[in-house]
Amino acid sequence: MRLQIVTSFAAAMLAVVAAAHAGAQAVVVPEPMFDEMRAEATTPAIAVFAGGCFWGVQGVYQHVDGVLKAVSGYAGGAAESAHYELVSEGATGHAESVQITYDPTRVSYGKLLQIFFSVVHDPTQLNRQGPDHGTQYRTTIFVANAQQREIAERYIAQLDAAKIFPKKIVTTLEQAPFYPAEAYHQDFLVRNPTYPYIVINDAPKVRDLAALFPGIYRVEPVLVMPRSAVRRGG
Repeated sequence: MRLQIVTSFAAAMLAVVAAAHAGAQAVVVPEPMFDEMRAEATTPAIAVFAGGCFWGVQGVYQHVDGVLKAVSGYAGGAAESAHYELVSEGATGHAESVQITYDPTRVSYGKLLQIFFSVVHDPTQLNRQGPDHGTQYRTTIFVANAQQREIAERYIAQLDAAKIFPKKIVTTLEQAPFYPAEAYHQDFLVRNPTYPYIVINDAPKVRDLAALFPGIYRVEPVLVMPRSAVRRGG
């Protein structure tokens, strides 16, 4: 995924390429059999997921009820290399990631994982999603503690045992600091609904979320930037 100003012809070509390599359709997956206890939660919690271009990952979770904030960024590498142009080269160790701040009394870590494996991306694709290739687009769960690791490990084993996907899940579990991405990447899906990459690769994910998870889908996304700063189509 490269951000650039495109001409009408280039936009059309991008649409053709994206259509040919569009991500897989959403998959209905069961809820995790092991999850965190919502009743014990008293403060917001953090989850960090990487599943391809962060525009779409952020866009999906911004529509999940119980999510307080979803920030695009980088995880897996050093602080000094947490910059878009460097990460895009694929040699920093970073993955394009999204840090999700959520209310555990309204949505659990396991439910966020269910959405991650169902509509966010294809967890069986190694180092690629849709038209994007490289380790910076790998499928990774950046766990914050032992409980998150256990929930994620058990859930992956559960899905693999049930043969939900035609191939084995290749999602890795890592632990690393998160670094927010540049301001122009935040709320990108909301601000650029007609951008060809968004139309073909990411907007369908939000529609899938609404269709498969109507009970926790929120129409108005929770944004990083102030509402006044968000200009649709900009």
